[in-house]
This record gives sequence, structure tokens and C-alpha cells, in this order.
Amino acid sequence: TAFLHGVLKERVLMEQPEGYIKKGKEDMVCLLRKSLYGLKQSPREWNYRFHTFMVKQGYLRSEYDPCVYLKGSEVRNMVYLLLYVDDML
Repeated sequence: TAFLHGVLKERVLMEQPEGYIKKGKEDMVCLLRKSLYGLKQSPREWNYRFHTFMVKQGYLRSEYDPCVYLKGSEVRNMVYLLLYVDDML
């Protein structure tokens, strides 16, 4: 899923998950390198990655709505991309 591909820009540590705790190392933590569901950073990282891709493709983000991207210079040849994300499980 999209939220599992975000690269974290800050250091995020988590407790070892149940079933993966090593004997003698119960107090150690895991360093996350990618975003996960449930992290506050996940939606932001996903949006940053998507926005970066769109800009590389020549789109501009609308000044009025951050979910709208535009490409082209003439009204007749303009491409409008509307972004909608439904994260319902």
C-alpha cells in the first residue's frame, strides 16, 4: 500500500513487536526506515512523495486546493488531476 513506501526524514524508534523479541535484548528498540500505518508521519511522507513525482512530471499544485494539480498553459489543452485518497479499511 501507499503508506508503506514513504521514506522517513526523522528518526523514529519503536518497541520490538511481540513474537520478535530476542532473549537478553528485551529492552532494545527498532529503528524504522520506512513509514508504517499508524504513524503520524505516514500520510505526510506519502503526500510528499506523490507531490515530488507530480512536479517531476511537469504538474503544478493549485494555489487554492492542494489536492488539484494542473499541467498545460492553454485552457483547451489543460490537464486537471484531482487527488482523492480513501484510507478506509
